[in-house]
Amino acid sequence: MEDLILQICEILSAAMAAVPTPELFEATMMQVRESSKSFTSLLLSLMHNAHWDITAAVRSIEAATASTDKFHNTSSTTSIVSAYHAKYALESYISRKIFQGFDHETFYMDGSLSSLLNPDQFRRDCFTQYRDMKSMDPTELLGILPTCHFGKFCSKKYLAIVHPKMEESLFGNLEQHSHVQAGNHPRSEFYNEFLGVAKTVWLLHLLAFSLNPAPSQFEASRGAEFHPQYMDSVVKFSGGRVPAGQVVGFPVSPGFKLGNGSVIKARVYLIART
Repeated sequence: MEDLILQICEILSAAMAAVPTPELFEATMMQVRESSKSFTSLLLSLMHNAHWDITAAVRSIEAATASTDKFHNTSSTTSIVSAYHAKYALESYISRKIFQGFDHETFYMDGSLSSLLNPDQFRRDCFTQYRDMKSMDPTELLGILPTCHFGKFCSKKYLAIVHPKMEESLFGNLEQHSHVQAGNHPRSEFYNEFLGVAKTVWLLHLLAFSLNPAPSQFEASRGAEFHPQYMDSVVKFSGGRVPAGQVVGFPVSPGFKLGNGSVIKARVYLIART
């Protein structure tokens, strides 16, 4: 409990900063992870209620992860994830989709080059947007400005994460999908939970482009050796130490190298080398 209170105090203290700092970026990344876990839990619960074959879904996610990995041979690793750990595979899927394009100033939603043409002004504008948006309710904001940049980001990412067959299976219809495709934002519990993730990632992105130098994003590749200085295992091992011979089964969330030399570790699902 004391650790939790300390973390909350650190976040609140960082949030009051008048200028963007690496500490503020770290605190916001903590919020990204918490909101991502919450949305993942809801999605997994809906899958169970819809009688999904969770094991088959996890295998599909793993196959997609392996097919996009160009740097590591996966022949030395197993693709089996226990049903108990399905939440990590699902969180990995969500993270990969929502962070795609994070390195670009608009997530590649347009061809903007403001960060290159006038970098100082762009950094100031990003931090102003961060401060303006931090305390906003995303539902209220999108009710007023559904097609603002953040609204377009939410639409793009929702459609990337929740494909039509998934939504129809979970809810029995495509009502939310149709709303989003039309440029609107449903007022459902599910979409509201998604907005929680979208907002924290959007704020993190604004902070990334506010900082000079900008954080450098990295991801642990499937089959890579475990490096404790850059990675955190999402599964806790007996004794608190990762045993020898563990490699990355799949990345769960990205890490960042910050301008002050600190590292936000990538979260990974580890498996024994075979």
